[in-house]
Amino acid sequence: MPLSLGLPSCIQVFQTKLRVHSHRSLIYANLKSPQLERRSANFRPTIWHDYFIHSIKNGGELDQIGNAKRVCKLKNEVSQMIYKEEPLRDKLELVDALQQLGVAYHFEEEIHDVLTDICVFQDLSTIMNSDLYLVSLFFRLLRTNGFTVPEDIFKNYLDDKGDCKSKLSLDIHGMLSLYEASYLAKEGEEILEMARHFTIKHLTNYLESSNFNDSSMKEHVANALQLPLNWRMERLHTRWFIDQYKTADQTRRALWELAVVDFNIIQDLYKKELKQASRWWTELRFYEKLPFIRDRLVENYLICVGTAFEPKHASYRIAETKANCLVTTIDDVYDVYGSLNELELFTDAIEQWDITLTEALPEYMQMCCLALFDTVESDAHDVLEKKGLNVTPILRRAWKDLCKAYLVEARWYHNGYVPTLEEYLDNGWVTIGANVFLSDAYCINDDVTATNLEQFSSGYPDIVRYSCTLARLYNDLATSSDELKRGDTKKSIQCYMHHENVTESVARREIKEMIRTNWKLLNGEVLGNSAFHKYFKNACLNISRIAQCIYQHGDGYGKPDGETKDQVTLLLLDPIKLI
Repeated sequence: MPLSLGLPSCIQVFQTKLRVHSHRSLIYANLKSPQLERRSANFRPTIWHDYFIHSIKNGGELDQIGNAKRVCKLKNEVSQMIYKEEPLRDKLELVDALQQLGVAYHFEEEIHDVLTDICVFQDLSTIMNSDLYLVSLFFRLLRTNGFTVPEDIFKNYLDDKGDCKSKLSLDIHGMLSLYEASYLAKEGEEILEMARHFTIKHLTNYLESSNFNDSSMKEHVANALQLPLNWRMERLHTRWFIDQYKTADQTRRALWELAVVDFNIIQDLYKKELKQASRWWTELRFYEKLPFIRDRLVENYLICVGTAFEPKHASYRIAETKANCLVTTIDDVYDVYGSLNELELFTDAIEQWDITLTEALPEYMQMCCLALFDTVESDAHDVLEKKGLNVTPILRRAWKDLCKAYLVEARWYHNGYVPTLEEYLDNGWVTIGANVFLSDAYCINDDVTATNLEQFSSGYPDIVRYSCTLARLYNDLATSSDELKRGDTKKSIQCYMHHENVTESVARREIKEMIRTNWKLLNGEVLGNSAFHKYFKNACLNISRIAQCIYQHGDGYGKPDGETKDQVTLLLLDPIKLI
């Protein structure tokens, strides 16, 4: 013991340890009492068994070599398109297509050059006087790619009262472009908020009108109204957009071919990564020894694809798939299976990060602790080996914070306490588990530096909290009813209903409004001049997008045989045919 503590401090430390020891002894005694009655959520079993995953066929070696050569040729053709002298509209549409087709990562420097030239050499007043479609496209692309563009660019489309001019409703292409731009609004941008309401109203009327017979345009409008581009999971949108682009622009056939071949090459990589993750999950045998948990390996891997789809992030996807599986397992321990006494001791073991404290835990908890400690230390060692950086404190902190937040919810449940909405969300933004995902995203990537780690070491920045809050709210909208039936703690909807004395429909409207507010806050962080690397900003965006995707039509995670199954098939299993 350090001499600087002094005698009084030594006594205090001893007394504290004695109290902790006594508390643990009491818990140990309770653990040895008659068999506890365990809850069960009756989660559906996995639909993606290990033998199926390892039977998935990859492209042969000759196909891979041929595709690599084809991509190289097509990239040269597309690069020539990018630098070709064309009108502003064509330039912007090409950049937009590159990004929606999922191949922009091949041309990051070229795209930056094009957009920089537009900013430097294009007169903003001239752009502001262009048609609504072009102005909105310009605004969306420049803002999405990190350039500063004020909402005042749309002021020419306002009438004397400050409202959108009514004649704009006749320009369907312009309305759709403005609609997508409006979802890049930051907090306090009233013009964009007004534009969102205006475009939703008139685009909805357009869909319901019999005067418009353009089936392709109607499909685009319906797709956009269902979910704006900024809220979409990138890879799923790319899969949809490739099909649309095939018939939309025959003059850029090489770009479409590149998108198809590249999609299939990346899908082959995903299949290999999934098999690697499956071997790890099978060796753990959690789904056999812990039958109360959700066995969701493939869905967890899908979440990682949604967070960072590019090939260079393979190591992150593998590490994060493991973390996702452990988050789900430990979440089910706290929510479903563990007694409060057990959970107190389990949390203590995690908080102390002490393997010796697991010895008195039930076997199922020991398995969780050992797997968690091994996985975190292995990930940290890999980063140390590759980058010479110690990320252990950050990775451990995320798990400690998560388990402490889980314990808060467990105490609420066992004590019959209903928190206020604010109190719930102050804890709930952590219990969604995205703090672990984003801590991993920050630490396990090729761009991490010692300076970067200092930004993250003192706590979670606002960008993380906004992203996690969105994930929590999306989850609650879809899962709260099912979770209440199995006896979980109250979620955001029920907390708001209880303390505000309102109906469920009113509470749901409030949660949806909070989602829009948090999107504006997140946009402010992602689209502003924050010091965070583009990759990490995208990860924060994409956590929110994948949560929206998984929970858009119900609990696509707990009940994975619906739309989530289709998403897995589209992104991980079925290649696109090149016709």
